[in-house]
Amino acid sequence: MAMSCKDSNRARITTGGEGVMDNGKYVRYTPEQVEALERLYHDCPKPSSMRRQQLIRECPILSNIEPKQIKVWFQNRRCREKQRKEASRLQSVNRKLSAMNKLLMEENDRLQKQVSQLVYENSYFRQHTPSNALATKDTSCESVVTSGQHHHLTPQHPPRDASPAGLLSIAEETLAEFLSKATGTAVEWVQMPGMKPGPDSIGIVAISHGCTGVAARACGLVGLEPTRVVEILKDRPMWFRYCRAVDVLNVLPTANGGTIELLYMQLYAPTTLAPGRDFWLLRYTSVMDDGSLVVSERSLSNTQNGPTMPPVQNFVRAEMFPSGYLVRPYEGGGSIIHIVDHMNLEAWSVPEVLRPLYESSTVLAQKTTTAALRHLRQIAQDVSQPNTTNMGRRPAALRALSHRLSRGFNEALNGFSDEGWSMIGNDGMDDVIILVNTNPDKLMGLNVSFNNGYTSICNAVLCAKASMLLQNVPPAILLRFLREHRSEWADNNIDAYSAAAIKMGPCTLLGPRVGNFGGQVILPLAQTIEHEELLEVIKLEGVGHSPEDAMLPRDVFLLQMCSGMDENAVGTCAELIFAPIDASFADDAPLLPSGFRIIPLDSVKETSSPNRTLDLASALETGTAGYKPSNDHGVTSGSTRSVMTIAFEFAFESHMQDNVASMARQYVRSIISSVQRVALALSPSHLGRAGLRSHLGTPEAHTLTRWICQSYRSYMGVELLNCNGEGSESILKALWHHSDAIMCCSIKAMPVFTFANQAGLDMLETTLVALQDISLDKIFDDHGRKNLVSEFPHIMNQGFTSLQGGICLSSMSRPVSYERAVAWKVLNDDETANCICFMFVNWSFV
Repeated sequence: MAMSCKDSNRARITTGGEGVMDNGKYVRYTPEQVEALERLYHDCPKPSSMRRQQLIRECPILSNIEPKQIKVWFQNRRCREKQRKEASRLQSVNRKLSAMNKLLMEENDRLQKQVSQLVYENSYFRQHTPSNALATKDTSCESVVTSGQHHHLTPQHPPRDASPAGLLSIAEETLAEFLSKATGTAVEWVQMPGMKPGPDSIGIVAISHGCTGVAARACGLVGLEPTRVVEILKDRPMWFRYCRAVDVLNVLPTANGGTIELLYMQLYAPTTLAPGRDFWLLRYTSVMDDGSLVVSERSLSNTQNGPTMPPVQNFVRAEMFPSGYLVRPYEGGGSIIHIVDHMNLEAWSVPEVLRPLYESSTVLAQKTTTAALRHLRQIAQDVSQPNTTNMGRRPAALRALSHRLSRGFNEALNGFSDEGWSMIGNDGMDDVIILVNTNPDKLMGLNVSFNNGYTSICNAVLCAKASMLLQNVPPAILLRFLREHRSEWADNNIDAYSAAAIKMGPCTLLGPRVGNFGGQVILPLAQTIEHEELLEVIKLEGVGHSPEDAMLPRDVFLLQMCSGMDENAVGTCAELIFAPIDASFADDAPLLPSGFRIIPLDSVKETSSPNRTLDLASALETGTAGYKPSNDHGVTSGSTRSVMTIAFEFAFESHMQDNVASMARQYVRSIISSVQRVALALSPSHLGRAGLRSHLGTPEAHTLTRWICQSYRSYMGVELLNCNGEGSESILKALWHHSDAIMCCSIKAMPVFTFANQAGLDMLETTLVALQDISLDKIFDDHGRKNLVSEFPHIMNQGFTSLQGGICLSSMSRPVSYERAVAWKVLNDDETANCICFMFVNWSFV
């Protein structure tokens, strides 16, 4: 029924302000009413019925509006807010897509020019070079196409002096050459393997093909103003963790508003097997006519008659060809960035096995070029989400902690004498290098007082470091094992000692009084946008000690940084770096970083599954869990190599130097042994049928299988295997592929496993090689061990027993449930006990 005019006039409260439709009633709000409602909306966007009624009572100007109409106002207000946010987000995405489209069009134009140039030069050389000359020309160093570019990339500069005019001439030439690489065709760029450009990717990343030295190029978008981008990129030590220092020795302003800087830069070496690199550079910052900012750099050489920097001890002088950054604004307050890195890292100065690190443009792109883009994107995210915190800390503070961990590890690994490091004598073996640092600056922050009255009196820091070559081991998988299974390689006493040395003091070597850790708890702190780096706190629980040792920490905390755990990334360096901290660590907490760095030396892409994390049972081709090779010959057609560098730091009192050095050597050697054992199990070279036959095709394996089956039949009265074949090989094959886990252990005071079928290896998460390192008691929990102790006499007396279902543990401490278990004594041909065999029925991981 139509509403009367009288009712309609009653519905219209007043004129002006906002309106709300409610069942045909149109309500107009005055500015005062809207202001009151907005105040409540900002405090409580979704008020309850009681809160709305309270608002009406507190605001007389709303007294003539029904609560239901106020409810509708808030609904509409929330809807408008949501629409505004969505519209803003879509506008931001549209601006980003427009900028990316512009970038892709420019890249397409550049590629078309590059193709045209290559076609032209190819045609030119074919027409002007005799066929016999083409046949005899030595092309071992450069292609025919790139030989025409060689002199363009490294021109013979006319002699110049160190005057401002001479330096400006070098700077202008550097700028032109850099731009020709960033947006032109001076270098033949090819897309880096594994990088997929797109709106959500880090950007377009390319590496050089056929040019002098190594070169990488990246272009992308970042939500920062160009001036801010340039400021960040010029501060290289803040984002490039291999950069030890950049000293600005002189600054010259130019007439066009730019600046010329003379720089000396030092880079850390990535391993103990190579010296660091340093550069003597000219950096030119200028503004283009279109408002773009350009930072171009190059090395200064003696041929230019410019100022020189003498050689520095422990560093090899490397050369930077024209490189830099081009930063252009785009609508919405962001920037389009082009980055070029082009260097000669003097590969001759490192052992031949390491030269791929210094001759690979892919390594340069991953380590340097994309690191700059990632850092910028991380800062842009922090700016757009300034309130994002984690465990009470802002992202910038967490990133600073991660940066300190990485730089501290590099410092320990390089051990430069100007930072106070000195080498001490070895024990006749040169596998572990021991350095000591008594520099007060190094110890600053470690010697602090605590509430318990103790003051740390450590006056020295020791570093034990070593490098080893790994064959055919995926770095990402090995690193993940080291991260998630610390108990497999770490020593509890050492962890507790390191924590006590920094936090408590006085520092004394710990003995047997320190018990075992109950386990580790990983507490995530932060991760970067692409998740290529994780920052976390590791809590090592349950350090047992007597009351008189109350000064020692009951739980040990480690700040840990992990990177390079993506198995699909090509040639990525994997790092696990950690340092003991206090449970309530401050942003400026003292850190003594230790850890591992695994650098692949071959750019062979791993084809392993992401789920093949820590499944050591996958070291045999027939494994049911984890990774399986695509063919009988393994994962890849050739072996891959990587170099692992280990460095551990310890704070100590100077009079204990010999004891701590001996402990550190022994500890690092034990870690090397553990890593080698794990690497052997993880190596795809041990996959395949040939590896299976080498373990199982022996006469001993056939004999043991026969004894297992005969003993089972004797005690149980039934056959263990339903085997159609009569030969020993078919019986062995049937036992190996049996669905239940069958494993044998020795008859000793501390039984250890000697054999297991495939299901047994899968259940224990180990390999035949590593099986003998596992003792029987390790796989049972407390309840299972009690049952085993009570049933063991039955096994020895009557020859067999049956165990109730329960829970046991794999070698990775993963719980495994089983429906029931049968154990029987395995007799040899002389009717004497050879071993005890266990069969776990219907087992599965919990």
